[in-house]
Amino acid sequence: MTKNITFFSGSCEIEGCLNPGTLDQGVVITHPHPLYGGDMHNTVVLSIMAAYRKQGYTTLRFNFRGVGNSQGFYDKGIGEQEDVRAALAYLNKMGINKTDLAGYSFGAWVNALLACQDHRIDNMVMVSPLVGFIDFQSIAALDCLKLIVSGSRDEFAPAELINKFHSLWNPRAHFEVIDGADHFFAGHLTQLEAILSRYLGVRGQSST
Repeated sequence: MTKNITFFSGSCEIEGCLNPGTLDQGVVITHPHPLYGGDMHNTVVLSIMAAYRKQGYTTLRFNFRGVGNSQGFYDKGIGEQEDVRAALAYLNKMGINKTDLAGYSFGAWVNALLACQDHRIDNMVMVSPLVGFIDFQSIAALDCLKLIVSGSRDEFAPAELINKFHSLWNPRAHFEVIDGADHFFAGHLTQLEAILSRYLGVRGQSST
C-alpha cells in the first residue's frame, strides 16, 4: 500500500511515496533530471521500486525540490543532496537503519555526490548514471556502490564511458549492460527489474 508523505529538507517541504515492507531494510530511490521532466513517477523509478518491494524492502521515492508539489527550486545537485539526506533520515526515524540508495540518471549522480559518506547508506545502486551528460570527474571512490546497470544504446550513459569510471568508483561493483536498451529502457524494463531482483536476491541469501 502506497502512502503519500511529506518531509522537510531544510525549509522545503518535500513530497514522497512510501511503501512499507516486511524487512528492517529500506531503499531511497531518486529520479531523473528535474529540468527534463524527471519525477518520482518515472517508469524506470517505478521498476526499481518494484524490484525492491518484491524483496520486502520499505521503499521511499520522492520529488526533488521544485518538482511536482515539492517546494523550492532546482539547485544543480546541491540542494538535491540535502533532499536525499532528508529522505534517509525519514526512514531512519521509522527504525530502518540499513538503507540502500538507488538512483536513475540524474538521481544516480546526486547520490554519487554524497560519496557514501552518510552512515545510513548501506549499499548504492546506479541505473544509467549520466556520465555522458554531467561531469562525474569530482566523484572518486564509492565504497558502498554495488551495482551499475545501463543500456548498450544509452547515449547519455554510454557503457564504454561508464567502464572508465567503474574502476575509480569501485572495481568490485557489478556492471551489467542490457543489450539494445536506450537511456529510457523502452521495451527493456522487465530486464532491468530482473537484474535488480537477481542482485537483491543473491545479496539477501549471502546475508542469511
